[in-house]
Amino acid sequence: MFKTITKPGRHFPLVILLGFALCGTAFAQDDAGPTNMDLKVMADTVWVLIAGFLVFWMNAGFGFVEAGLCRAKNAVNILGKNFVVFGLASLAFWIVGFAIMFGDGNAFMGLNGWLLGGADNSPLMGDDYAGVFSSLNWTSVPLLAKFFFQLAFAATAATIVSGCVAERIHYKAYILFTLILVGLSYPITGHWIWGGGWLGSMGFRDFAGSTVVHSVGGWAGLAGIFLLGPRLGKYKADGKVQPIQGHSMAMVFLGGLILWLGWFGFNPGSTMAVDPDAISMIVVTTNMACAASLLSATIVSWLWLGSPDFTMTVNGALAGLVAVTAPCAFVTVEGSVIIGLIAGIIVVPAVLMFDSLRIDDPVGALSVHLVNGIWGTLAIGLFATDGGLFYGGGFESLQTQLIGVVAVGAFTLIVSFAAWFLVKMVFGLRVSETEEREGLDLSEMGIPAYGRDALMD
Repeated sequence: MFKTITKPGRHFPLVILLGFALCGTAFAQDDAGPTNMDLKVMADTVWVLIAGFLVFWMNAGFGFVEAGLCRAKNAVNILGKNFVVFGLASLAFWIVGFAIMFGDGNAFMGLNGWLLGGADNSPLMGDDYAGVFSSLNWTSVPLLAKFFFQLAFAATAATIVSGCVAERIHYKAYILFTLILVGLSYPITGHWIWGGGWLGSMGFRDFAGSTVVHSVGGWAGLAGIFLLGPRLGKYKADGKVQPIQGHSMAMVFLGGLILWLGWFGFNPGSTMAVDPDAISMIVVTTNMACAASLLSATIVSWLWLGSPDFTMTVNGALAGLVAVTAPCAFVTVEGSVIIGLIAGIIVVPAVLMFDSLRIDDPVGALSVHLVNGIWGTLAIGLFATDGGLFYGGGFESLQTQLIGVVAVGAFTLIVSFAAWFLVKMVFGLRVSETEEREGLDLSEMGIPAYGRDALMD
């Protein structure tokens, strides 16, 4: 995570407004009144929680995009996965995940702070206060605010997996895998980068999670796709791709806009402080990368496929958002536009490449989150104004970023394959051919997404 250094006096007017709006008469009995630091902590906490709410709301966006890009007979199953995932992530991350990711331990994983037990290392407590979450001591917001914000990120990684394995996986299999991913695999690699682990120590940077969140979700989903195999009817007898159309572009449209909005919490919220300059810059770099990427993806699909494929437009927007997530705080606006343009250009052939390799990814999650998570992480080594190759920094930063991409990818793939095999032994992975043809809404969920009259209309 990015460490923000702020000057309390500089933000005093904003802090005053937020602080008094929230605290009311909380300090009425204190003749001295709240200090600048008290007000700053209040403002920072409100900002972090609001950003966390926006990231939480992204679950709705993922659910709509995924359900819309899949068939109507599986819509309830998809929506169910995207609804239950936050509950599963909340428990797994609270019990063990947060401690493994941010608790004090060693270079590999955290070993303290189970169930949020143990003291916070907030700078408000003084230099001599012994806490167990040293990796988060750069932000003064309360520990529970730190936990909620990071929880929203952890749930996002698991939601990405849902799209990869859509339309043929047992509901209970996805539930068990989510608990393993959020409770163990995601926190370990997150600790390497954000928790004081070995990658962060060697200079690897990922501001808001192109690798920590998006690539990890993509690698985990890729392992699931390998073990599940393609959906029935995806490939013809001669091996050619048979496109399976989604059932609601209206859902895709709404989901895409929800995610675009949610990213304004995802990226600038990672400052975890009310720093006007940093927040404003990150909002703009995030938005411009998205804008550039959706346009380049639309143009590429128009030229390549003969029409401006709307699904490619939406996935292009998401690709740009994923790509800029890591470098958003380290690049100029011009740099973010270039990063977005490239993200949109590569997302279209990536979708077609995975299809040609018989890697059936129903919603293009691998192309968006894995491919562009990697691209965005490497882009720091190219476009970062402090150390990037194009700013006179040489290859050192790019090399470090590449090491991180390979290490996180290898670890996540290995652990995910092991986890999927475990799930397969416990519950089985894939529904039967009859259930798949019937649709998971009836076979797994017991209820259709649309009533019979609606389907007849």
